[in-house]
Amino acid sequence: MPSSTHAYASSRFSLRHAGSGGHRRYVGPGTARGRQASRAGLGGGAWVARLRRALAEDLFALRYQPIVSLTDGRVSHHEALVRLADEPDGRLVLPGAFLPAAERHGLIREIDLLVLERAIALLARAGERGGGAPAVAVNLSALSVTDPRMLARVEGLLGRRAVDPARLVIELTETSAISDMRRARDFCAGAQRLGCAIALDDFGAGFGSFQYLKHLPFTYLKIDGGFIRGLTSSRTDQLVVSALVQLAHGMGRRTIAEFVADSPTLQMVAEHGVDLAQGYAIGPPVHERALVPRRGYVASR
Repeated sequence: MPSSTHAYASSRFSLRHAGSGGHRRYVGPGTARGRQASRAGLGGGAWVARLRRALAEDLFALRYQPIVSLTDGRVSHHEALVRLADEPDGRLVLPGAFLPAAERHGLIREIDLLVLERAIALLARAGERGGGAPAVAVNLSALSVTDPRMLARVEGLLGRRAVDPARLVIELTETSAISDMRRARDFCAGAQRLGCAIALDDFGAGFGSFQYLKHLPFTYLKIDGGFIRGLTSSRTDQLVVSALVQLAHGMGRRTIAEFVADSPTLQMVAEHGVDLAQGYAIGPPVHERALVPRRGYVASR
C-alpha cells in the first residue's frame, strides 16, 4: 500500500472531539443522537425526502482522516468519511444521524456509490499531479457488497479514471448484517483480484464478526473503537485487543485501531502490536485540499 512521506505528530491536533470521525455508527431511536433526531422531527419520511434531495442536488461532503503505520509513523491511507451538507448554517451533519435512515429506506447504495465515485476522482486528480499520491479507504454497506453489479462498477470507475486499484481500500462495515455471505465473499475476492485491499471495519462490534473473519478474504482488520476508547483503563479491552492482533497476525493480516483519541492510547495500541492507528491522536478528518492541493494552494499543517 502506498505511503505518504508525512509522519504523524500527536501534539499537532486537538483532542476535543475524540474518535475516528464517526463515519458509520448506528444511531437507533433509543440512543442520545436518535432521540435528538426524533425531537428535531426527522422521522423516516422526512429523512427519505431530505436524503433524496441531497443525492439529487449533490449535497454530500467528504472528509479524509489519516491512518498511520505505528512502525514508522507514515500515512498508509486516508478514510473517506461522508457528511451531509444541507444545513442553512453550513454545519456538516455527521453520518450517525442519517445513514440508519438511508439503510432502512434503500438509499444507502446510492450514497455508497457517490462516495466511491468522489474518492476515485480524488485519487485520479492526485495521480495527475504526481508525487506522493494518497490511497483512500471507502466504506461500503452490506447492501452494496452483496449487489452483483457493484464489483463491475468499482472496476469501471477505476478504469475510466486510470487509477491504480492498489490505491483503493474497501471497508466492509458491520452496521447491518450481510445477508448473502456468498455474494459478499465473491465481491471481496474479486476486489482483491483487481488489486484493491479489503478491510473488515468495526471488528468485534457485532456477533457476526467471526463469521466475517472465517468467510471473507481481507487485508486489514479494523478493531472496533469500543475496545479502544477505554483501552488504557480496561483490562478486558486490553485482552481483547491482544487476542485480535494475534489472530490477525496469525492469518498474515494487518490490524488497525480506530478511535485512538490521545497519546496514552496511541502508545498502548502500539505496545499491543497493532499495526496502524486512526483517530484524533493522529489527525482529524480534513478537506480534500489537504490531500490534493490546488495550484497555488498551500495546505496548512
